[in-house]
Amino acid sequence: DFVVEEEDDTVTIHHPSSNREGERESQAGEENKILRTRTYDISVTYDKYYQTPRFWLVGYDETRQLLKPELALEDVSAEHAEKTVTIDTHPHLPLSSASIHPCKHAHVMKKLLDSLSEGGKEPSVEHYLVIFLKFIASIVPTIDYDYTMAADIGGS
Repeated sequence: DFVVEEEDDTVTIHHPSSNREGERESQAGEENKILRTRTYDISVTYDKYYQTPRFWLVGYDETRQLLKPELALEDVSAEHAEKTVTIDTHPHLPLSSASIHPCKHAHVMKKLLDSLSEGGKEPSVEHYLVIFLKFIASIVPTIDYDYTMAADIGGS
């Protein structure tokens, strides 16, 4: 399983042991083994065309060098990589970035909110972002979020 650490505005993803590039332990001795990890800057913007939030991932390797956006697909669920996640120019940064394409966000969010309403729980506006992040967590399961409030979206 992946282990995720959050510090300030940076998310660190510790990969399971494998032969993937970039996952090497330090050769500085048995006592000083360091697991090298990738980190991601995450931003949420508003997509005017789709009128929904849009989630962006800007990744860095173990030496804090910018990752090619395509490598972020390795940290996205296989079901969504190259389907829902696209590589686009970030609207506020001068670079390309992996993004969860917003074309289905409104439909999925409506379905989640309707499910809450049917269960007798009327969601408040303040819960929308928390529910959105729970939706994003299904696409990028390697990132843990620190929710400041609970939002039960039904199901078993």
